[in-house]
Amino acid sequence: MSEVEHYRTCPLCEATCGLAITMNGDKVISIKGDPKDVFSKGFICPKGTALKHLHEDPDRLRRPMVRIDGELRDATWEQAYAALEAGLFRVISETGKDTVALYLGNPTVHSLSASVMTIALAKLLGTRNLYSAATVDQMPKHVSCGLMFGRPDHIPVPDIDRTDYMLIVGANPWVSNGSLATAPDFKGRLERVQQRGGKVVVVDPRRTETASGADDYVPIRPGTDALFLLAIVNTLFEEDLIDPGDVADFVTGLDDVRHAIEGLTADRVASVTGIPAHTTQRIAREIATAASAVVYDRVGAHQQAFGTLTSWAADVITTLTGNLDRPGGKMFALAAHAKPDPDSPGGRGWAIGRFTSRVSNRPEAYGQLPISVLAEEIETPGEGQVRALITVGGNPVLSTPNGARLARALESLDFMVCVDPYLNETTRFADVILPPPSVLAKHHYDFAFYGLSVRNIANYSEPLADAEGPDEWDSLARIAAVCLGQSGGGDPSFVPQMALAQMVQEATADDGPLSGLDPAEIMQTLTGDNPVVAIADFRIRVGPYGDLFGKNPGGLSLELLRQHPHGIDLGPLEPRLPNALRTKSGKVELAPQPIIDDIPRLRTLLDRDPDDLVLIGRRQLRSNNSWMHNVPKMIAGSNRCTLLVNPADAERLGIGQGMTVRVASRVGTVEVEAEITDDMMPGVVSLPHGWGHSEPGTRLSVAGSKPGVSSNDLTDEDEMDPLSGNSVMNGIPVRIEVAVSA
Repeated sequence: MSEVEHYRTCPLCEATCGLAITMNGDKVISIKGDPKDVFSKGFICPKGTALKHLHEDPDRLRRPMVRIDGELRDATWEQAYAALEAGLFRVISETGKDTVALYLGNPTVHSLSASVMTIALAKLLGTRNLYSAATVDQMPKHVSCGLMFGRPDHIPVPDIDRTDYMLIVGANPWVSNGSLATAPDFKGRLERVQQRGGKVVVVDPRRTETASGADDYVPIRPGTDALFLLAIVNTLFEEDLIDPGDVADFVTGLDDVRHAIEGLTADRVASVTGIPAHTTQRIAREIATAASAVVYDRVGAHQQAFGTLTSWAADVITTLTGNLDRPGGKMFALAAHAKPDPDSPGGRGWAIGRFTSRVSNRPEAYGQLPISVLAEEIETPGEGQVRALITVGGNPVLSTPNGARLARALESLDFMVCVDPYLNETTRFADVILPPPSVLAKHHYDFAFYGLSVRNIANYSEPLADAEGPDEWDSLARIAAVCLGQSGGGDPSFVPQMALAQMVQEATADDGPLSGLDPAEIMQTLTGDNPVVAIADFRIRVGPYGDLFGKNPGGLSLELLRQHPHGIDLGPLEPRLPNALRTKSGKVELAPQPIIDDIPRLRTLLDRDPDDLVLIGRRQLRSNNSWMHNVPKMIAGSNRCTLLVNPADAERLGIGQGMTVRVASRVGTVEVEAEITDDMMPGVVSLPHGWGHSEPGTRLSVAGSKPGVSSNDLTDEDEMDPLSGNSVMNGIPVRIEVAVSA
């Protein structure tokens, strides 16, 4: 068999880089960046080459596992589906759907099948106990954007390729390659900002890799980002630097913002943030006077007690300086599968807190409850107690607060089913594990990330290898069928077919884009060898660039994307306001009441004594959450699960380089190697996330060889941002001492 080069979008992070993969049959020979990719232009990070190892990983599950006599054992697909039907149906029939929880991990949005089918599964299950990784890392941005723009998925992204000034708060895109901002080679794009005479400023408690390459690095006390950003807003008001520019006619709430943040000046907040007043004022002037500017806030700014206020403040600055919805500022992507903007702005608006959790009355956001309450929902008896759990592509025992408590809770469930490729720290508690195919055996189109892209592009990837079992959509559809009371052994395709038929029906209605066309004929002409691919084809063809099934000849379709394996460039971001706004007023609502009502809580920081030491997380280039740690290349070299400590703190505590130290918080204790570095600001220490592979009952031989410790054995499940329910993962009070061997 001869070697063939294939082209594929990398599914391992948000950058969507193009890969050139040379294969001989199902064997991967090499993986390189695709120089012809219209977006990434040959860029590739170390994670891209890991696809070969993930595809070949002997620990990756190829067959289902079923718990028999208390032990997880390999099983046939028929046995697994029968166990799924019996166990899940029993819980639903005895205690109701609300006693079944659904958890969606980050990998679901990197999978076409999971992106489509988890929506259908959540709808058909109908439980209030819906959880996801979003309340660990990004829910504040959904909430602030939902309240400001009327849609929680309407997130403006930095127009990095045209900006003249970029303020980065709580993000490390040199390592993450961007998040909620799809931009291959983020590092190179930042360097090009500087090369064309622009400026990059990074605000972070740690001198990150991005900060080291910036023009200006500003350390900040963890958890105070909202104070810093609102002090910038106050400076803009004080110095008469407000100019919303082209969006001025459709912005409301300016005076309400001014009144709500009165007194949060650069001078007043300086002692709390650690940023001198003159630095805050200078940055405010630089943003206001730059030809174009953008404030990019991300995980470090969102994983804190004031995450939503921080997210909101960043977009308020962008709006007040005329940089919203304009080239070089923050703009809204228009993905190939998106619904085109209507002819006029306005809508129903958006709200949070439509219901609350059963035990601690935490409000929902975006239809989800905070993942931090899942353990108590399982542990606490009474009507509605969670008795079963479905997880899709997630490892919450390592990735969510107080993982040790959650692990104990999972052990008490009546039934648990996981769609996951590994027997890991979470799936070891399952009764049934249904593994998806290798990533190289899947169809791929990025529903999530093209809607957050810094340039409008589209790409589709065919499977490159044969699947060892059913596709991921098949397993998810079977779970959904059980939720409907159907037999898990029948044809599961009726689930995605139902979803597709509803889409077609809506599009062919009198006011739909396909009005006048026959729904049956549309269904017959859709391409794809499975119903999920057909859904992707349909959404692209009725999207803003689509062929509309003949109404727009030459428009986009999945077949056209097949003919362009390096992608199709749909052009730079274009202004979309006001028509894209779905707020009740039809305007950008700068002062949503829930956010204004939360500002008094922020003011309490001004009089609060700071903790002696606080813990923050950190991202690593060769790591993408816990599951990348089973790739030898990704954990090779020296120990990377270390505690970063400032030299002054180390001297005060008697800690030397390489010493084992004990780190304790309210909820737990870990022992970890200390790494002394002046990259950390005094009073702040840092642990990377995703480690802790020392639990029994897993099948992760590579990760287990360098287990590290889980930072989430220290994070407190009781601490969260009240507006979004996002967990507080940064600014955790800790105590540190040298570990004494027994």
